[in-house]
Amino acid sequence: MTGHERHLSPFKDITKKIITLVVFTITLAFTVNYFSPRGIPVFGEWDTSIGVISPEKNVDHGLEINYVVSAKKIFDSGKAVFVDARMSELYKEGHIKGAVSIPLTIFYDIIDDFISKYPTSTLIITYCSGRECQDSHELAQLLIDEGYEKVKVFIDGYPEWKKEGYPVE
Repeated sequence: MTGHERHLSPFKDITKKIITLVVFTITLAFTVNYFSPRGIPVFGEWDTSIGVISPEKNVDHGLEINYVVSAKKIFDSGKAVFVDARMSELYKEGHIKGAVSIPLTIFYDIIDDFISKYPTSTLIITYCSGRECQDSHELAQLLIDEGYEKVKVFIDGYPEWKKEGYPVE
C-alpha cells in the first residue's frame, strides 16, 4: 500500500460509515412514519385542481361537484339536501342556506334522526371548507354506508359558496 492509499483509507472508512448511518436513519424514519398513527403520508393526491386532496388516494372523485355554479343549480332546483360536514361552531358562524349540520365527530349520534327526516332516496350534497377539507368526502361515504343512493360532494364548500354571494345563513 502506497502512502497515498494509506492516506485515503481512513477517508473511505469514514465515508462508508456515514453512508451506512444515513441509509439506516432514513430507513428507520420511514419505518417509524409508516407505523405511526400520526405519520405523514408519503403518497396521495395533492392537486386541488383535480378535486379534494387526500393523503391516501381514497377520495372518490366521481362523487364530486367541481363547480360552484353546478352546486347552485342543484340548490335552486330544491331537489337536494345540503349537508354541512364542518364542526358545529363553524356551521353556526355561517352555512349554506337550509343546510343540515352533521359533523363527523357526532355522525353516529345523530344519523338515526337524519334518516327519519330524509329517506335514503334523497339527493344529498355534502360540503365542508373547500378542496383541502376531506370531511365532506368522509361524510358522503358514511351516508352511502347508511344506504343513501344519491350522494354528491360539493368540493369548493362553504367558502366558495359565500364568496359567490349565494344564499347563506
